[in-house]
Amino acid sequence: MPYDDSLPPTRRARPLSVAAALAAVCLTAAGCGGGPEADGAGAAPPGPGADAASSTAPTPAGKQPEPSGTASPSDSGAGADSGSAKPLPKGPLTGRTVVIDPGHNPRNRDHTREINEKVDIGTGRKECDTTGTSTDDGYAEARFTLDVSHRLRTLLEAEGARVRLTHDADRPFGPCIDERARIGNEAKADAVVSVHADGSAVGNRGFHVILPAGVKGGGADTSKIVKSSADLGARIAGHFVRTTGSAPSNYIGGNTGLDTRNDLGGLNLSTVPKVFVECGNMRDPKDAALLTSASWRQKAAQGLADGITSYLKG
Repeated sequence: MPYDDSLPPTRRARPLSVAAALAAVCLTAAGCGGGPEADGAGAAPPGPGADAASSTAPTPAGKQPEPSGTASPSDSGAGADSGSAKPLPKGPLTGRTVVIDPGHNPRNRDHTREINEKVDIGTGRKECDTTGTSTDDGYAEARFTLDVSHRLRTLLEAEGARVRLTHDADRPFGPCIDERARIGNEAKADAVVSVHADGSAVGNRGFHVILPAGVKGGGADTSKIVKSSADLGARIAGHFVRTTGSAPSNYIGGNTGLDTRNDLGGLNLSTVPKVFVECGNMRDPKDAALLTSASWRQKAAQGLADGITSYLKG
């Protein structure tokens, strides 16, 4: 779930052109009407009885278990602020910069005081970060987002893109939401994608892409990125459907897979095209079975990569 999301999301009207762009892709994609079951890889699906969504998951007393097939952050290769150390291949994304923002941080749970401190998001103040959510079996959103982000980085670098992560579990907590936005801005990124998973009620399924609303106030001004971010988000949504087979959210976005918000600091403070992607609902057993599957996470990364590539190639 969005690390600076303190209120449950509400449905908002989307620009017709954005919804139409997703619909056009969905018409050619199998599975737009409903998500598939897990393919059997990874952990077994959690049991029923998940709590309703909240902005942060309870901070566990001990280390959360790692499902089979999930890489530990220490095994992920290159450091947070750079991609691979080896020269990048020439490809369709050569000369382009993409910032990947893995939602939350596995160590946030040990630094609740620091992450609860509020920062300026231009139109108000919000908590620095949150712990994120988890499946009923304890698979943390922060570990999911890192795993998918590592896979996404590999795919984009293979296309020639310079990729930067906002963090790689290499710091004690955070970064805070204002710093996450600043990293993308200072990199002059051609696209920024913040990777998340939601924590909603059982029965709420599917993915959605969060787009920045038109916001101007304090240090926030999204007027120059609203249109480009909507294009990026629509392309990601369309390719995510096609590649993963997952349906757009049945509880946010009116079945478009798109939601526009004005309350997220990571979007409000961005000066470059940026979206959040909620890849599924960790609190629903069927979605959790997908999110804990290594092979599905690879599909999710591929769908994100395809959408980013489509956007950058125009």
